[in-house]
This record gives sequence, structure tokens and C-alpha cells, in this order.
Amino acid sequence: MATLPSFIKKASILSLGLLSPLVIAANYDVVILNGRVIDPETNFDSVANVGIKDNKITAITTDVITGEKTIDATGKVVAPGFIDVHAHGQNIGDYRMQAMQGVTTMLELESGVLPISDWYAGQAEKGLPLNYGAAAGWTYARIATFSDTLPQATATYFQQAQSRNDWKMDIATPEQESKIIKLIEQGLDEGGLGIGINAGYAPGHGQKEYYALAELAAERDVATYTHVRYASNTEPQSSFEAVKELVGNAAITGAHMHLCHINSTSLKDIDSILPMVNKAQDNGINVTVGAYPWGAASTVVGAAMFSGNGWRERMGSTAENFQLGVDRMTEEQLAEYQANKPGTFIVWHFLDEQNPDDLALLDASILNPNVLIESDEMFWMHMDEEGHIDNYAGDEWPLPQELFSHPRSNGTFAKVLRVYVRERGLLTMSEALRKMTLMPAQLIEDFVPQMKNKGRIQTNMDADIVVFDPDTIADVGTYQDPNHPAVGVHWLLVNGEIVVNNTELDTAVKAGEPIRRDIAK
Repeated sequence: MATLPSFIKKASILSLGLLSPLVIAANYDVVILNGRVIDPETNFDSVANVGIKDNKITAITTDVITGEKTIDATGKVVAPGFIDVHAHGQNIGDYRMQAMQGVTTMLELESGVLPISDWYAGQAEKGLPLNYGAAAGWTYARIATFSDTLPQATATYFQQAQSRNDWKMDIATPEQESKIIKLIEQGLDEGGLGIGINAGYAPGHGQKEYYALAELAAERDVATYTHVRYASNTEPQSSFEAVKELVGNAAITGAHMHLCHINSTSLKDIDSILPMVNKAQDNGINVTVGAYPWGAASTVVGAAMFSGNGWRERMGSTAENFQLGVDRMTEEQLAEYQANKPGTFIVWHFLDEQNPDDLALLDASILNPNVLIESDEMFWMHMDEEGHIDNYAGDEWPLPQELFSHPRSNGTFAKVLRVYVRERGLLTMSEALRKMTLMPAQLIEDFVPQMKNKGRIQTNMDADIVVFDPDTIADVGTYQDPNHPAVGVHWLLVNGEIVVNNTELDTAVKAGEPIRRDIAK
């Protein structure tokens, strides 16, 4: 990479709101020198210096600047920190693994959670390194309503409910639907970032209930984030039908409806589903889409999609497609876990990335310009001698060697940069960064004003910044050996604080701030 140039186009400089020479001469908290600065919104892409003061980017310049802390970014890319809008693992180790691949903001939007206030209070007590936030979770409202319990803002509440079928498969009575909606409204009043609709985990819900959620989102001017009702290549109850349902509700109500992980819920029907979504977008329907670059998903083994007559045919799966820990399951194991441990998280393989036809299906999702990158990150877990799997909530770093998760949990963004930018050349660096920074920020910034200051390298923006080596950034974890942090991120700043310092995570830095809508008075 070239050293600092003496001349950069004046228009590019002005587009980033550079400070005057007098201000630039000021001393900064942190300066990042000689890096390739890329801003996806303005298309600025040049070697420059970045000055940070009071947690904000306050200068982007070719002038000499100094600061209390200096980062030499020669040969590195300086980009907005990656924003993950689809992250389930909410323990401190989960956040740390994400930090090592350049994530600065982790949001639990698809599943969501309830109660929202309890969740934010709990996360604040953990001293997290990254920004955090969550949507109001519809499945939590359903579980609470059908079980006549109060929702609990933990993943365990969702996992333990997998032994019940009523909330998954029964149509709510008018009274139940009213209670579900009221619980969601309470979550929005408490600052939830929209409505998480894990429809695929409760596919028996009624059309009116799903429509009511879309109406509520439109009324409150927030988005929904949907794991669609069905995942199947055969009709009826196909992936195509489920996505069409989402598009229809968005069109009728005017709600912004986000379609989560189109790569997995489409299975092998992406060539039919993606054009339908693109046509909806072209017609002004407010549907957005996310995907992750893996041919395997991760979910609870007792999920409704893995039940009922003919589910293997619908899903194109046998026990061999299921992975428990780091090993594939047998039919006997699958039956035992579904009957007795249905809340256990497993990995489910649905595409073979070594098969050119399957890889082309995955590529279609990742390369589409309207699809943002989201990880669907999962908890890091451990298994005892009896086969019980628990989410790891400890503070040890590096993570204990025996822990496991889906490799998307620590490698999604690094994999996009390694595979799609460096190795295969299918995305430009700027386009990949747009999908991982600006697009996720824009997804929610209309109703979450904090996000207007993220996903950009511009003056007055939050200093959420990743500095990485474009020649070495890579995912390291695999399905069989997942517990390895990504490599290639040299520095990570969250709200101006250095979380990753010269490739090493600083566990003492607790820079994360809540991302939250205003709380109703």
C-alpha cells in the first residue's frame, strides 16, 4: 500500500467534513496514521490520518496530527466497525469473539427478548466490550402467554420452552393475541429496537396474528425482523410461500419488514425467492434482507421445522445433517435429544460449500447488492459427560479450549473479507464494507437515531473503527474445530476506546454502550 499521498481530491476531502488546519493541530485522544481509510457512504477511499477526540471522529486529513495514543495503520484498512444486526450469543465471551473479527455493535433483533428493561439492565452489569441492543421478542410473548408465565430475558427461557408445542403450533385466541400484542407493546415502550418475529419456531400461529405484528410495527414506525414461517423446498408450506407472506404484509401495512438469513431459510430455492424480494423492493415495498456466508445453520434440535410427518423430505435432511458439538449425529441421538433435550443447540448442514451448485446458491445471497451481512452468531457452549450442553457465561479469555459454536459466531465478517474479497474477488473491498457497516446502520437508523452516527468514517461520527490487514484477515474456526478467534484485526475501537490493541484483546476495556430507542414516559 502506498504511503501518505501529498494530494487527495478536494471533493473527497470536503465530503468527509475535514477540520481546518488550526483545529487539526489540536491534540487528539487517539490518532490512526497512514491507513487506507474507507467510508462506504461517501465512497472516500484513500490513505489518510484519523483523529479521535471525546469518543468521536474529529479529523480525517493528510496533515500531520498527534495524539495521546498513536496507531500506525500503514498497510492496513481503516473502516467503520462491523455492525451485526443478528447476534444471539449475549454472554461476555460471545462479545469478545466478535470483537476479534472487527464487530463493534451486536444486536439481537431476529429472536429479540422480553422483558426489554430487564435485558438491558442485565447486559449493562456485564461490562461488555461492544455496543449492544435487542428487539422486543414475539416468541417470548407467545411462550409467556401460552404457559401463563412471566417472560424471562434469557436464552434459557426460550430453550426450556421447546418441550411445549402449544406456543409453537396453536392459533392464539383473541384474548391470547391481545396479550401477545400488549407484551410486545410493552417491549417497544421500554426501548426495544423493533419486533423480533421468530415465525419459523412457531409456524402454527395465525395469519391475523402475524398481520397484527406488521400493523403494530407500522403504527410505531419500527421494523420487524423475521425468521420466516417455513423452510422447505416443497409446497405447500414452502420457503417461497413464507417469504411471500412477509412481502404481502409489508405491502399492505407499509411496515418495514426485514427478512433474516435468506441464505438458510431459502434452502435451495434462492433462485426463485431472491427475484421475488428484489421485485418487491423495486416496487417500493419496504423489505430488507440479510445473509451469512455459510452452508449450515444453528438452532435448537427441537425446533418445529424438525417435526411432523415428512419433515426430512421437506428439509432434505437426515440425522447426518445434524451436528452435536463437533460430531455428526446418529438417528438414535437425534431421536433422544428431540425427545428429552429439545432446547439443545445444534448445527444443521443444508448446503455443501464444496459442491459448485450449492456454492452458487450461497453466492447468490451474499453477492446481491440489496443483501446486508448478518452473522446469526450463536452462544459459545460446553458439553458435560452426560451430553448436556450449556451456554458458557464465564469470564475466561481466551475461551476454554473445550467450548464450541457455529463458526459463523467468530468468523462471518472475516470470511466475507477473506473469501469474497481477497480469494475469489467477487466483491470489492468497498462493497463488502458497505454490506457490513453502512447497510446495517441504515437498517434501523430511521427509528434508532444513535445509528446515524455509526457505520461511517466521517467527522462527528462515533469512533467505532476497525483497523485490519486486508492480506491476512481470515476466519480460522471450522465446523470440527471452531474455537479459534479470527485473525487480521489489529485494532478495534469502540466509542473511541481501544478494545483490540495490536491484535490482542484488552479484557479490561468495557466500552460497550446500549443501543436503544427512547423509553416511553
